[in-house]
Amino acid sequence: MKRTALLTAALMLASSLAFAGTKTYQATGPVLEVKDDMIVIQKGKEKWEIAKDKDTKVTGDLKVGSKVTVQYTMKAATIEAKADKKKK
Repeated sequence: MKRTALLTAALMLASSLAFAGTKTYQATGPVLEVKDDMIVIQKGKEKWEIAKDKDTKVTGDLKVGSKVTVQYTMKAATIEAKADKKKK
């Protein structure tokens, strides 16, 4: 019984550590536009366009004018490293 509890606790810790490196951010404001693949919100004086897909969990009635809080992460799509220019 103790072995099962320890294994379960270890698995829970390992799974939480796997996601510990991904920082989550949030933005709150009124919805300006909603499409299948994105949402635009007003954050202060700026308009924020945030991508969404079929896996994005939406609760409540998402529509233009609603006040929302969006939880998001930043993920690189591509990275191009350039060689250093040699100084003469």
